[in-house]
Amino acid sequence: MSSISRKQQTQKRHRRLRRLLSGTAVRPRLAVFRSNNHIYAQVIDDDAQSTLCAASTLDKDLRTSLTAGATCDASIAVGQLVAQRALAKGIQQVVFDRGGNLYHGRVKALADAAREAGLQF
Repeated sequence: MSSISRKQQTQKRHRRLRRLLSGTAVRPRLAVFRSNNHIYAQVIDDDAQSTLCAASTLDKDLRTSLTAGATCDASIAVGQLVAQRALAKGIQQVVFDRGGNLYHGRVKALADAAREAGLQF
């Protein structure tokens, strides 16, 4: 049995990933955070240390239409919304940062929805 918690394992994976990933003004980072109840996505320019746009299941646009925040359907809605907001700001290419989570389930659903909505990664 592992002596470190599941959250610490995720943080360790995220730090390992972030050594390789970095968002620039030309190609910002699409960072995903998945909690037990919600999912959040941000498009981040690491050089300027600024968030260019964001979406989550807590957004007013989505909260009324979603029944639960922790489903693949909710992740698809967030992926589409963050892609629309990024494209509106002229961002077409991003680097995907899965945040130490496995590329599976809700994280994969968000990524696929963002791709279908027009983001390239």
